[in-house]
Amino acid sequence: MSWVNIFNRNKQKATENTTVEKQEAAPELIRCPKCGKMVEKLRVAKRRYICYECEGYFRVKTSNRIRMVTDPNTFEEWFTEVEVSNPLAYEGYEEKLAEAREKTGLNEAFTVGKCKIFGEDAVVGVCDARFMMASMGHVLGERVTAAIERATKEKLPVFLFCCSGGARMQEGIISLMQMAKTSAAIKRHGEAGLLYSTILTDPTTGGVTASFAMLGDVIMAEPGALIGFAGPRVIRQTIGQELPEGFQTAEFLVEHGFVDGIVERKNLKKMMYFLIHAHRCTGKRSWADFSGKDFHFHMTEILKEKVWYDQPKTAWEKVKGVRQMERPSALDYMAQIFDVFVEAHGDRNFADDPAIVGGVGFIADQPVTVIADVRGSNIAECKERNFGMPKPEGYRKALRLMKQAEKFNRPIVSFVNTCGAFCGIEAEERGQGEAIARNLMEMSDLKVPVLCILIGEGGSGGALATAVGNEVWMLENATYSILSPEGFASILWKDAGRAKEASEVMNITAQDLKRLKVIEEIIPEFGGAGKDTAAGIGDYLKEKIMAFLTKYEGKDPEEIAAERYERFRAF
Repeated sequence: MSWVNIFNRNKQKATENTTVEKQEAAPELIRCPKCGKMVEKLRVAKRRYICYECEGYFRVKTSNRIRMVTDPNTFEEWFTEVEVSNPLAYEGYEEKLAEAREKTGLNEAFTVGKCKIFGEDAVVGVCDARFMMASMGHVLGERVTAAIERATKEKLPVFLFCCSGGARMQEGIISLMQMAKTSAAIKRHGEAGLLYSTILTDPTTGGVTASFAMLGDVIMAEPGALIGFAGPRVIRQTIGQELPEGFQTAEFLVEHGFVDGIVERKNLKKMMYFLIHAHRCTGKRSWADFSGKDFHFHMTEILKEKVWYDQPKTAWEKVKGVRQMERPSALDYMAQIFDVFVEAHGDRNFADDPAIVGGVGFIADQPVTVIADVRGSNIAECKERNFGMPKPEGYRKALRLMKQAEKFNRPIVSFVNTCGAFCGIEAEERGQGEAIARNLMEMSDLKVPVLCILIGEGGSGGALATAVGNEVWMLENATYSILSPEGFASILWKDAGRAKEASEVMNITAQDLKRLKVIEEIIPEFGGAGKDTAAGIGDYLKEKIMAFLTKYEGKDPEEIAAERYERFRAF
């Protein structure tokens, strides 16, 4: 063979090897379920299985989900033994189960175990849609129930990642019974004062939605997840109508009050850690254990000593002042008072009312449930928040969060600023009066300290609905009244034009109400609540709230409720 032929053959081999290397180096592609584009699998995996083209979420298999939210090498799987069972002797069911096990490497659609999340013990369970669409059969139901029972015994919080096509048809009525079984276990876990939280992923439907998925103390959802009881196809076939855009998405459920909030994958582990701390129940908590904390208040000693009431205002001036859009809102003060605040959404019944903001805040290392009327700081926000006039769903959201605070032994701080409850056809249709009455009754017997602070206008029963506290404070220039001065003058004097005169005889100022013992404290505004004084007022409130918590340290829950009852009984 000539040197030329050898050279050509070697050149050909080199070319072939280069081609093979290039083929081997070509990235593996997968199709995005949202936008339909072919994308690089490795890049998607590095982004927590989120498409880099459209930000759409891929479904995540069990091992990857566990890796993303637990500390490395801490997950200890429970209940690994699964007895093959076909309760209705459905033909071909065993073969279908065997096929699912072979395909996924799982022995069932649900995996659960104990782990650590940033060092905190927790139970994490994951539904995997690859295994028969994570449909709920008796083995899945048994694992969920047994895990919650064991978590109750070991006093552990539980986080379940829900994903399901619904009931497992091959098991018929036995599958249906799992809904009641899992729900009963969650009830007992809750009665033990423990956190149960669910994360709804795509899709969560059917019997799982109607049982353990929607019973969380905190319900989170991944962006864009399909969530509902009946699937979209079934609904279309049943009612013969096209469904609105965005129907049954996670965003749809937040808007309609059934989900606390949407959490991106990059924040999930941090959010779970936050929830463990925010919902830790230790019996008689030392609510004000602030020893060793280094607090830096912006308020100087000179500011503390300044004359508070140097420019007294008339009642009518105060009425006009609290109605100004520029007056600081609860959100302004909360930013100064709480080191962290996470908002929760919805009444779990109809909608999320933006006129009332609620959630969990940390003051130092102490979790506190926060309820706040918010009116808006500009015209657009005022319209969005209905000018701070809550609807029934707003009051029901507030009550849901307050009852949750009682369960987890968290004090409650309520910021009141509303001209009154919304009066409209839809409010009456949804039971405005019942919602307010229910709040008054339930707040009267809460077994945790409740502090209510009127920061602006306190109008009628709409304000009282979140102001049944162990103590009630008012900012120096706030007002609190049976109704507006215009309404008072119109009813008693048949002349709404005499509102200014009415304001002077109604005893609606902080000073009037302190004299009448309707409130305990007057909070200084340092010359008037505004942008330049909001930080100082917030710092002062933070210090006072910490003192309030200290005062209730070690008190028996029944005693706390009894004191609140006697406070209002005295009127």
